[in-house]
Amino acid sequence: MNDNHDRSAAGWRFDNSYARLPEVFYTKQAPAPVSSPRLVVLNEPLAISLGLNAETLRSEEGVETFAGNRIPEGADPLAQAYAGHQFGHFNRLGDGRALLLGEQLTPSDERFDIHLKGSGATPYSRRGDGRAALGPMLREYIISEAMYGLGIPTTRSLAVAETGEPIYRETELPGAILTRVAASHIRVGTFQYAAQWGTNDELKALADYTLQRHYPEALADAETSGDNRYLVLLREIIARQASLIAKWQLVGFIHGVMNTDNMALSGETIDYGPCAFMNAYDPATVFSSIDSNGRYAYGNQPNIGAWNLARFAEALLPLLHEDEAKAIERAQEELATFAALFNRHWLVGMRAKLGLLGEEPEDASLIENLLGLMKQYQADYANTFLALTYDTAVEQEAVLFGTPEFVRWQQSWQERLSRQPQSKAESVQVMRASNPAVIPRNHQVEAALEAAAGGDLGVMERLLGVLAHPYEHTTEQAEYAAPPGQSSRPYRTFCGT
Repeated sequence: MNDNHDRSAAGWRFDNSYARLPEVFYTKQAPAPVSSPRLVVLNEPLAISLGLNAETLRSEEGVETFAGNRIPEGADPLAQAYAGHQFGHFNRLGDGRALLLGEQLTPSDERFDIHLKGSGATPYSRRGDGRAALGPMLREYIISEAMYGLGIPTTRSLAVAETGEPIYRETELPGAILTRVAASHIRVGTFQYAAQWGTNDELKALADYTLQRHYPEALADAETSGDNRYLVLLREIIARQASLIAKWQLVGFIHGVMNTDNMALSGETIDYGPCAFMNAYDPATVFSSIDSNGRYAYGNQPNIGAWNLARFAEALLPLLHEDEAKAIERAQEELATFAALFNRHWLVGMRAKLGLLGEEPEDASLIENLLGLMKQYQADYANTFLALTYDTAVEQEAVLFGTPEFVRWQQSWQERLSRQPQSKAESVQVMRASNPAVIPRNHQVEAALEAAAGGDLGVMERLLGVLAHPYEHTTEQAEYAAPPGQSSRPYRTFCGT
């Protein structure tokens, strides 16, 4: 381990364990320098938690690091190789415009990847320029920090720096680099790459590394019990993904591009491309401009998660048993647990959103009946639950709340609440802690980005402030709870990040 204590005024303390894996998994490369870097935004609370000095990060030294012009001592930049099923089609991929600087060791010896996104072309760029635009990088900053505030496992954003250089997409745009922080960037696609283009020894090295880095307790248990450690790895990853995707569903988050290269084996949400939050409840909701068939629609996310996990299991087969038929049988047994795990997490979360303490057999139908009415009357997802929490039908849900069907549903809900021993105040407390007062509404995110493009960061800073603690239910947050007005054009997101 390369311990760089006290060698950097910024507080960098790099190790490079990923770089000690077989070379098939990466290409070492420095970022491409830029002409006139400028710091746009720095996440000071995150910097402090990483053991970094925010004042130094704001200095010329810090800005040069975020722009890729300076390599911190102890860093060992590399582009990671991986593959992936993109909309169901298998491709050889890799970091086409990103570099892993290394792994920051925090004061408590936690390990986080420090990743530059938009840092220039790599051997995996596939004719791309390796750069990124300011708007999409700020968008990832906003959404990833909002997800963190919501308590959903996620990569985070440490900084965004302008490069001082234009990039060219449909139009000329200001270039920028995002510094992303992650538990790791090991993906389902990393294992697919190893299975397709690596040796069994290299696949085994990657699996052992993933276990040691993310599942050390499960590894220790496997070594004690004599269980197949790679079967344990599959089991643990299935469990984390079931929990993660349930959390997405509970807040109406739509990832938008659930390719296998965008499923992190740490259990974090990664790659905020065409993501968005649902307004009116509809399982068929899609925002991505390229998802014409709704493969990654809100209601399909659990099924796609299971599909992606099956691709991970396929990559692991050589390690599960030397007999392929037995390996497949073992993998199928584990994969079969995903639906029940997801449903359990989702049902627990939905009960909490409705203040249902304890369990009754009819809870699932009570929840599904409400969702059916919300879809029928195009009720706003987040605000419907807020209105139930505070027993006030906001204007946007007035149509739903005034229907005979809803009145009957509400009576059933109240009867269910009356049967539990806890008080109404206790139920409301659980609902407040489970129903965010504010989510990153798509129109508000776009307004923040438009203002930032004109040099006004105040709109984004205020939005980030209300998104940081979504369960506080403040007056200021209420101002951000309104969905967008009617528009003749549906909201669309793009894979620009």
